[in-house]
Amino acid sequence: MQPNAYRSQAYVPDEIGPSGKASGHPRTLALCLALLLVGCSPDRAMESQRLLLDMAAGAGPSSLKEKTEPPSRVALAYEVDGRQRRADLYKPASTTAGDVAKAALVLVPGVTPQGKDDPRLVALANSLARVRFAVLVPDITNLRSLKVSPEDAVPIADALRHLAESEAGASSSGQVGLVAISYAAGPAILAALKDEADEAVGFLLLIGGYYDITAVVTFFTTGYYRESPEGPWLKGKPNVYGKWAFVQSNAEVLNTPRDRELLTAMANRKMRRLDADIDDLVAELGPEGRSVYALLINQDPEQVPALMAGLPRRIAENMRGLDLKPRDLSDLEVPLLLIHGRDDPIIPFSESSALAAALPEGQAELYLVDNLAHVALGPAGLGDALTLWRAAYRLLTERDEMADGE
Repeated sequence: MQPNAYRSQAYVPDEIGPSGKASGHPRTLALCLALLLVGCSPDRAMESQRLLLDMAAGAGPSSLKEKTEPPSRVALAYEVDGRQRRADLYKPASTTAGDVAKAALVLVPGVTPQGKDDPRLVALANSLARVRFAVLVPDITNLRSLKVSPEDAVPIADALRHLAESEAGASSSGQVGLVAISYAAGPAILAALKDEADEAVGFLLLIGGYYDITAVVTFFTTGYYRESPEGPWLKGKPNVYGKWAFVQSNAEVLNTPRDRELLTAMANRKMRRLDADIDDLVAELGPEGRSVYALLINQDPEQVPALMAGLPRRIAENMRGLDLKPRDLSDLEVPLLLIHGRDDPIIPFSESSALAAALPEGQAELYLVDNLAHVALGPAGLGDALTLWRAAYRLLTERDEMADGE
């Protein structure tokens, strides 16, 4: 499965906002805090505000940066069950009292050629380290190759195990958090379900994630989605670039060399210029290539399941492996924090709603905002600022509870 988690500014600063897009935050967040401070920890409330503003600032100045020393970043090489892994570890500065990690988390990179070195991810990892998380960012080859596979759960599980067992990940609870963005949410959940890693996970934070692969493919090919399983079809505005990124990443698994070549050429042409003519390439497609192309040009949401069933075997198997809907999630017993934008052009917000509904009541907390555009925060009104502040406060609450062994 290959999403376009990137072209439309995916990621958290990208993941919670590039600088310059959050000018309304200080005023609106201050009002939110005034409204909600009763019953909350005042220190944690202010820390939540500073975290959001720092994430919105990216590498730019913020009050959190003024109050904390720069975190350290160390390249690691480690081994889990004979598998060689690489990662970066971010730790809070230890120059002043209290600037030590209270808890730890694994931050899964999104789909990007730069992987763990993407500047936006680096900024996010630093923001989390400034609020006293030790942050391990694994290097996942598949994601750097702009692909997503069920097998990506293995390096994520290895990162969880390594961090939980390391000095950096030590906490009273013996667990670490897990944060994943966009299509990496699927492999992250699969990793949390693995027997060898499930006890290491204390909570999951998923930003712009998914639940039902068929619903996701329906959205990025036709633009249609449903807010509930029995609800009417609604028309959204998907990022058209995504379907061609899907073709580019999946073409290599076709058995027919000529179809691999043609689909790759089609994707390259469309990704350079979306209005490019590809009729000459379509005319030469064989049966495998035509099954993929038929899915791409289909505009009827009711036809998507049948068209997906007709895809080449290896593509269909990969998609089934990433699908969370048919899986038994009952062993996923940790809290889930789900953040999603109603304006998401990559994965409809209904996917996070569906994931929350599939879990026992009270296990998942859903934070829906109007202006997130997948994972790139725009100017925030009072409602969005309040929702994101609540999410940040809950994240820091999880941090403190892990530190206290709860």
